[in-house]
Amino acid sequence: MLLVVVAMMSCSMTSEKATSATNQPTDNQKMSETMTRVELQTSMGNIVVCLYNETPKHRDNFVKLVKDGYYDGVLFHRVIKDFMIQTGDGDSRTATADQMLGSGDPGYTIEAEIVYPQYFHKRGALAAARTADQVNPERRSSGSQFYIVTGKAYDSTQVKQLEDNMANMKKESIFRRLVGERRATIQQLQQQGDQQALMNLQNELIALTEQEYAANPASLTQEQIKAYTTVGGTPHLDGQYTVFGEVESGMDVVDKIQNVKTGRADRPVDDVKIIKARIL
Repeated sequence: MLLVVVAMMSCSMTSEKATSATNQPTDNQKMSETMTRVELQTSMGNIVVCLYNETPKHRDNFVKLVKDGYYDGVLFHRVIKDFMIQTGDGDSRTATADQMLGSGDPGYTIEAEIVYPQYFHKRGALAAARTADQVNPERRSSGSQFYIVTGKAYDSTQVKQLEDNMANMKKESIFRRLVGERRATIQQLQQQGDQQALMNLQNELIALTEQEYAANPASLTQEQIKAYTTVGGTPHLDGQYTVFGEVESGMDVVDKIQNVKTGRADRPVDDVKIIKARIL
């Protein structure tokens, strides 16, 4: 079962203001011209997303699937209020009401393109679903399934807790890696029953963990803090999934979808689908 899992910034990176008095395009407008935009015509309204150029493998794959009509008729098969809405399971087109969904894909995965902290799980972020780290340590993305973040806003105290959690998670990840690198030694000491040596090794790995963490600590950027304390998002997913775009317009439709009644496995009781996806 595939896992999924901001400041709603215009995907086009422009406001609807006029150009300068010289009628020359602004830098933001020039950037918007290079972005790929996709319209998702859903049964609850239209959503327009833009795709980041910094994640070219995901961008190009998404464009190919849209052009091939892969997303036409697929359901939003997993919807969790104040978290995200997920779609892209090809098996969902013909799914029965009681059918478990979440495993359908085109038969391939995509190399991770985690451009963090530049792109993170702010409200409106478009990201690729994937299987868990235990079976997917490279964090490769599903070939087709994606989610749009809704999330929630956090106060300053909660943001501090988020940063503390990030620090603990990073330290745990470093420690696990160091343990893995010394697995043969640990097994040998366990077989010998040398508890003192095991304790000494553990203390050594803890010290190495703290040293490595101090050289590259985990913290939220000012942009993340601003987004998470205003419009919100799902920060606990940051740095673990590929964020490859964001919603330009139609977050009201995303909110309608996240508020539908759901049943088993967070599937909407009444089907919500992408009728057609097209490149703009």
